[in-house]
Amino acid sequence: MILYVNHTRRDAAATTANEVVATVLALLEGRQIGRAQYARLRIDLDWIQYKQNFREAVMITKGVEESSGQIGPMEVHIDSRQATGESLREALQRVLKAAENLAQGECDRMYLEDFQTFRSSIAWRFNRLYWHRLRDWEQATGKSYDAALPGGKSDAHDPGAIADSVADFWTLLRDLGNHDQLPPELFILEIGVGMGTRAGLWLDRFRVLDQQRGTNFYPRVRFLLGDYSQATLDRSRPAVREHLDLCSFIVLDALDPIKTLAFLRHKVLHIHLTNVYDNLPDEELVRRDGRLYWLQVRAYIPSAAASKIAAQCAVPISDLPAIIERLLVIGPECLADRGLGIILWQELWKAVRLEERLVDADSQPHSSFPEGLDASILENMLRDAPSDLRFHLSSGALESFRNTLPLLHPRGYLQVQDIFVTNLGDYRMGFHGPGKLDGSIVNWVNGVLLREVAERYGYDLHFAPFHYRPESRASVLYTTRRE
Repeated sequence: MILYVNHTRRDAAATTANEVVATVLALLEGRQIGRAQYARLRIDLDWIQYKQNFREAVMITKGVEESSGQIGPMEVHIDSRQATGESLREALQRVLKAAENLAQGECDRMYLEDFQTFRSSIAWRFNRLYWHRLRDWEQATGKSYDAALPGGKSDAHDPGAIADSVADFWTLLRDLGNHDQLPPELFILEIGVGMGTRAGLWLDRFRVLDQQRGTNFYPRVRFLLGDYSQATLDRSRPAVREHLDLCSFIVLDALDPIKTLAFLRHKVLHIHLTNVYDNLPDEELVRRDGRLYWLQVRAYIPSAAASKIAAQCAVPISDLPAIIERLLVIGPECLADRGLGIILWQELWKAVRLEERLVDADSQPHSSFPEGLDASILENMLRDAPSDLRFHLSSGALESFRNTLPLLHPRGYLQVQDIFVTNLGDYRMGFHGPGKLDGSIVNWVNGVLLREVAERYGYDLHFAPFHYRPESRASVLYTTRRE
């Protein structure tokens, strides 16, 4: 058995490494775990910082048997924040028995899908529902999206960060002007505008700076507010009411901005995103003993939770799968009583979990990789990485990045404020998602992979800590075209 302790939060952990070892040895001594099973067992002890997430306190991830008859890795993941010493033995025994007899583990779950990579999971349909019906969720919980973030506010609104962003943009405009390269219209794009707060603060600050320095850039600004929800764009208008004559509100998909904004190809001087990449569809790869595996997931609701939800919402449990499908299509109006529809939505989101399995990457077609990523890029990225590693492909972030670059003016720059993994070794210490924030998904972004892809497209990519709030885990990605 190999035990990996992937955190340093002893003070906040309900279960320690010593308790895990003692429990496994007790199961082995009592023959409640076989010696062969023990020999190939890997246990990861995590501390999951997201109070809501997709994991049971103890869960197992098995490799799918290959055509050669070889069995892949078997891993047990323990959330030291959820699992307690009293419950650990029973939970470990249950998942190990289920690993030997899969049918035994399936009887206590209501499955919502078949196995697939996470980017295709039904979980993202819940995420999409949240953003399209954000006002319904906020009214039901009594708090805004920003209030649900760690720290209770968005770093995007930090006045110091906004002042520096404005100063950087003004400096670019001055330099372009000095070289007679200043375009007649100065396009700026913000993707994922939320309530429009940052856009309003940014324009306020830029107008003041422009007046102070007498440059008359402000009237030439064309500020594009982009979001895939028209309702969100409508809610952002009051925040920029003093600048409406400079603003355009555009429904667009963060995964493919160029599709909507093709008329602005090579014209946008500055593009900004905050907390967008961490909310785009993603998937994971696992490297064990020199081999790569796709991590596939299957969403489910524990049977006990499903029964409770059905009772709360006064619906037969047998009807629940069909009702869930209606919820994801039309929203809380899926029930005659809309109030119960809201309760259904919120309770389902709390309850949904992801079962995992590992599938040998060699058995999957190369088309499984997102566009812009191939085996050579991946091999280059993993050249100096740890031999045992579980990491994000950041498929959605990569797609968005690739489809945003063509909008940039030759002197333009892309700035992304988010939670990035900038060293692959960091994946071995700490949980990096997926987690849940109210009704949405949060995932750390593989910055190492983005850097590799950026180089292939002729761009330099840099990361800087978000130093405006000392306890912030965010970084700022800054991209410019290579000279």
